[in-house]
Formats: sequence, C-alpha cells, structure tokens
Amino acid sequence: MNTMKNRVQLIGHVGNDPEVKTFEGGKVANLNIATNENYTNAKGEKVEHTEWHRLTAWGKTAEIIEKFVTKGKEIAIEGKLSTRSYDDKEGNKRYITEVIISDVLLLGK
Repeated sequence: MNTMKNRVQLIGHVGNDPEVKTFEGGKVANLNIATNENYTNAKGEKVEHTEWHRLTAWGKTAEIIEKFVTKGKEIAIEGKLSTRSYDDKEGNKRYITEVIISDVLLLGK
C-alpha cells in the first residue's frame, strides 16, 4: 500500500513551452498542464471545468521534456505532490504546490 502514498497521475495539455534551466547537477523543467472535466450541473447545463497544474521535472525526465514537449502537446505524467514556501518582495509568505514528475508519456500526434 506504500506505493499509493503521495502519488499523482494526470493527463492534460501543456499550457506553455517548458522553461528548462541547466545546473551543475543537471536540468530542471517547469511547465503547466490543463486537465478538463465535463459534467452536467443541477440545471441540466453541460459544464466544462479546466484545472491548471504546475509541474517540475529533474534530470533525464527534464531532458526528455526539453526535447519533445511543447505548448499544446498532450502528455501523461506520474509524480508526487510537493509544497514549498518563500517570502515575496513585500515579505509575505507564499506557498506553491506542484507535481514533481517521475515519469512522462507523450500522447497524441
């Protein structure tokens, strides 16, 4: 059952070209994907809800994303949720929740 702890799987479309940075220890890629949910509300109207997800990949996974992933591409990812905080310019604490990608699968054409 441990393998199910903090596990995220998403399929969605990339919202921007990945931002890739190179460090001494390798590469990091940051990108966002959109997932869509369709349902019928209480009034019988069809509703489409889009949720945006912040993603980060390191090492070989970041290199694959750099080579093959562009805005609009459909991808499937698996990873874990991670939350971090920082202080902004005004000294306010800000929190970021993101998915740290362990696997990526390129979908579509």
